[in-house]
Amino acid sequence: MSDKRWGGRFEGRTDELVEAFTASTDVDAALWREDIDASIAHARMLGARSIVPADDAGRIVVGLQSIAGEIERGEFTWRADLEDVHGNIEARLAELIGAETAGRLHTARSRNDQVTTDLRLWLKRRLPELRAAVAGAQKVLIDLAERNEGVLIPGYTHLQRAQPVLLAHHLLAYFEMLDRDRSRIADCLQRADELPLGSGALAGVPYPIDRQMVADELGFARLTSNSIDAVSDRDYVIEVQSVAAICMMHLSRLAEEIVIWTSSEFRFAVLDDSFATGSSIMPQKKNPDVAELIRGRSGGVYGNLVAILATMKGLPLAYNRDLQEDKKGLFETVGTLASCLEATTGMLGALSFERATLDEAASDDALLATDYADYLVQRGAPFSKAHAAVGKLVRLAEQRGVSLSALDPADLRKASALFDDGVSTISVATSLASRDVPGGTAPRRVNEALGAARARLEAD
Repeated sequence: MSDKRWGGRFEGRTDELVEAFTASTDVDAALWREDIDASIAHARMLGARSIVPADDAGRIVVGLQSIAGEIERGEFTWRADLEDVHGNIEARLAELIGAETAGRLHTARSRNDQVTTDLRLWLKRRLPELRAAVAGAQKVLIDLAERNEGVLIPGYTHLQRAQPVLLAHHLLAYFEMLDRDRSRIADCLQRADELPLGSGALAGVPYPIDRQMVADELGFARLTSNSIDAVSDRDYVIEVQSVAAICMMHLSRLAEEIVIWTSSEFRFAVLDDSFATGSSIMPQKKNPDVAELIRGRSGGVYGNLVAILATMKGLPLAYNRDLQEDKKGLFETVGTLASCLEATTGMLGALSFERATLDEAASDDALLATDYADYLVQRGAPFSKAHAAVGKLVRLAEQRGVSLSALDPADLRKASALFDDGVSTISVATSLASRDVPGGTAPRRVNEALGAARARLEAD
């Protein structure tokens, strides 16, 4: 007969290839603390409900606490032949307190509800850490924006200069992206915060268990409502990976801009030496490797999201062994996002902007073309005609190799009779001030936005 926990109906031994292929200890050992905590809560409930003798429940709890100490001290030996984290802990428990007493722990639970309980509990502990890391990056963005009060930068569309904006306004765009990420992480936590233990393999368990007692001890907000869904559901894994992918996309976009800003072609910003690397062959190089790696590592996070979606898409209810593959990608994604948030926060703190270069770039007359069109609209022209008139002036200025403001007044009046001497007042300063709408780049609106952003962080 097989020596496996499930080996009662098997006569032969499991092939070594199968044992190696199905083992997951190398991945799910990361859940050891959650597995022990959930098992302790389960054992206490079994004793309190007289499902197992109270003395046995107490011995199980003490044994599990002893195993936790061994793991923390690095004294625990993990064995691949015991399949997974659960098998390793239960085997050691049997050695410590005896197989018969240890065997009572698995009363009224299945691997199916046990593993999803562990994974949800793991996320309950990791997600607040991620949310705090996002907030840390947001704070540095606010600090950077405030240090660069009044600094201009060309706003871009299609990576072509479009309109002048305040640098603080540009940086706050990333604050808003990360604020949505922070909110989405909180949403993930809310939906992960359900206890599946007590669902059994899929149909519930035929014992008078107290699921609420276990939920209270582990800190779960709610109980799952359907035992089949409870053991089948990995939406909470997919949701976390989706949110992580979105957040990594935001970090990647910011990283890309830092690569551009610090390039020799732009020279908008400089990274401190502590956050740059060099070249093994070109002595002059100062490379933004941290930004490039953040950009590159987003791909792995996207891949993990696609992998879990592909895993889940064809699974009938309820549990299937495919679900063993839910953890590796999740652990990698959470680890990658955490490290990239930390790197982004450090990199932003090491970033300084070149005000003179930015001022020169933002003073490009072409950035004010829309203001010229708006000038005509304010004097009664339909915007379509104003747009066409200014477009002709832009082409004329390009042909002559001069700036828009260097064109003769006669040229302006030829494009539109509505141009008068007041057009000479158009400047970057007036352009900024005119965008005096909520969310706009007018200085007073940006100052309001900075205050509101900091208040949001402090209120959370």
